[in-house]
Amino acid sequence: MASGLSLPVAKPALGARRLARYRNTLVIALVALLVLPLTLFLLKPAAVPDLAHGNVPGATALSAGWAKGQMIVLIRHVERCDHSRAACLNAPDGITDRARDVAVGVGARFEHLGLAKADIYHSPLTRAVQTAGYMFSQAGSGEDWLINCRQHLLRDALAHKVAGRNLVLVTHSECMNALEKELKLPSSTLGYGASLFVSTDTLDGRPKMLGFIEASDWRSVALNRP
Repeated sequence: MASGLSLPVAKPALGARRLARYRNTLVIALVALLVLPLTLFLLKPAAVPDLAHGNVPGATALSAGWAKGQMIVLIRHVERCDHSRAACLNAPDGITDRARDVAVGVGARFEHLGLAKADIYHSPLTRAVQTAGYMFSQAGSGEDWLINCRQHLLRDALAHKVAGRNLVLVTHSECMNALEKELKLPSSTLGYGASLFVSTDTLDGRPKMLGFIEASDWRSVALNRP
């Protein structure tokens, strides 16, 4: 004889399984939210190092590389008059009068490093010509490749680099950004008179970014002359 009894449906167990599944999904989503920013941070190219403010290893590498004639340095022209309310030195497309002292000061720092083994080139634009003149007492007709620099600056710089001699290029911010891009580095916002140093002394033969020094930060650079 049939008892007519039926087994109860295990609704609590089914609900627990659903809750566990939702909880696992939520945990996975939260982990993804945490891991994704970390992954992007780790994959982000390293910023260009600041060689000032007590960066002793960086300054030591700069001194050693400079002494061996293994450096390429891009120097941004000093303050341009047409982007400032300060008085012009003379030409409106040149530098400001107050920027002259900045150029002289940065030039003195390079004189301390030593310019006997340095070849100096500059952009033909007035602000770069004037900067080079006050910085290095040298101003020629200028080099067009230091204006048209967005595609092949690194190639052109290496073509002008002489073994055992440092290469000094007085140029513009867009050229510095172009070099960083070619070296697969994030662009820096460097001020007037800033210097960007690249070492050619590498094991794989490819130039390597060493770092930058702002015009106002040279006093905090621990330079040694080997």
